[in-house]
Amino acid sequence: MRVRLRPPRTLRARLVAGTLVLLVLACAAAGTASSLLLERFMVDRVDQQLGMQAGRYAASLEHEEREEHPHGYDGRNPFAERGDTRGQAPGTLGVRVVNGQVDTPAVVGRADPSLPAADERALASVPPDGAGHTLNLSRLGRYRLMAVRSSGGDILLTGLPLADVHDTVRRLQLAEIAVFAVVVLVTGVAGAVWVRLSLRPLDRVAATARRVARLPLSDGEVALPDRVPDEDPRTEIGQVGLAFNRMLGHVGQALAHRHASEERMRTFAADASHELRTPLATVRAHVQLARRDPAEVPGSVRHALERADAESSRMGKLVDDLLLLTRLDAGRPLAREEVDLTRMVIDATGDARVYAPGHRWRLDLPEEPVTVPGDPDRLHQVVVNLLGNARAHTPPGTTVTVALRERAVRGGAPGGSGPGSGRIELTVTDDGPGVPADLQGEVFERFVRADKGRSRASGGSGLGLAIVRAVVAAHGGTVDVESRPGRTVFRVSLPSA
Repeated sequence: MRVRLRPPRTLRARLVAGTLVLLVLACAAAGTASSLLLERFMVDRVDQQLGMQAGRYAASLEHEEREEHPHGYDGRNPFAERGDTRGQAPGTLGVRVVNGQVDTPAVVGRADPSLPAADERALASVPPDGAGHTLNLSRLGRYRLMAVRSSGGDILLTGLPLADVHDTVRRLQLAEIAVFAVVVLVTGVAGAVWVRLSLRPLDRVAATARRVARLPLSDGEVALPDRVPDEDPRTEIGQVGLAFNRMLGHVGQALAHRHASEERMRTFAADASHELRTPLATVRAHVQLARRDPAEVPGSVRHALERADAESSRMGKLVDDLLLLTRLDAGRPLAREEVDLTRMVIDATGDARVYAPGHRWRLDLPEEPVTVPGDPDRLHQVVVNLLGNARAHTPPGTTVTVALRERAVRGGAPGGSGPGSGRIELTVTDDGPGVPADLQGEVFERFVRADKGRSRASGGSGLGLAIVRAVVAAHGGTVDVESRPGRTVFRVSLPSA
């Protein structure tokens, strides 16, 4: 199984990891360079020793062989048997090459200096240039060799083992690995502490940004948190803090202008609603008084009076809706009592059957009554508006199902005491044409009317679902819609008692 190494995500981890990677590369480069330099230095010292000998050891082998073996070389080291090394270090190799063939090899400290044929061919190929050459001999290991030509025309090779050089370089490498490991570990700990201290101003910027992100900026008056204290333009984090503070200033100004505009609109709507209620009531009173007059009036006049009464009633309802929304936007407290939502749903559905007998109305209720804390009048308006929306925007024959459910949430159970122990879910489902996808995101906005994707038998003000959302939000709940052709669900979630 392949293990994929993921790069660190945080800036702090990236800085520490980058520093450690660079330090490891620097230590590796320094260790490699020092090992190569040490090895080169020690090999040069070996070359100096070989140059000082200049083939004398190999030449002594030639003379000794002629003195002790006038009839030929018998393959033994003439010095090993009696311990004579001619002042050479142990392991020194002496070779005489005659006519391209190795003759009279000897190694100080070895009784049997014989070499394989491959090693002899390699030794015979060393040029007599007086320079050092490195060979890896199968029986003796790595050697540094230097060849010179004797007065008799033979080639005399002298070699020294490189085992001590390699042992010294290996000990240096092990020491460097230990030292570098300690350095990397200490640097990692110190670097993490230093980076954490250096990034504290950036943490303060992030903390301020998180506090701003938690603020409800969509409506109401918003108090932005304190500005970031780090504004030194000479540092990168200071530049970020300065730009962030400027952005918060602009956002604060925009939110203040938006809040002031909303307040003016709320005040205007409330004043207009109050001012319109009295003349509308007067108009309706005069119309009703005229309709009660026993005197005979023409049919056109009576029809005009009926239309005036209907339109003034419709305008009065619109004014009441606007006034209710204005009060909810202003945060006016609602009544708070235990409401039997089951009884309310049964009554509202019964009224809907009377208003729309062509629809099929169904109830899906639990066996036990479901109660919620809230304002009974406003909650009744929520149920009536949802049923009226389903009645108005679906054709006759549509099945509308009203369901109540009590759902447990984490930390609570259905029927439990205390706030947040459960949620009451009210759903109104129909199998009508559905809400178009481009309208679902704004269906709860004010004065939004259903488009031609849904048939409607009568006109509406476009405030019904807006009132539903405002009332549900005032009770600490949520409302949403899911729709597709053949299934539309309006779901209201309220905190249980």
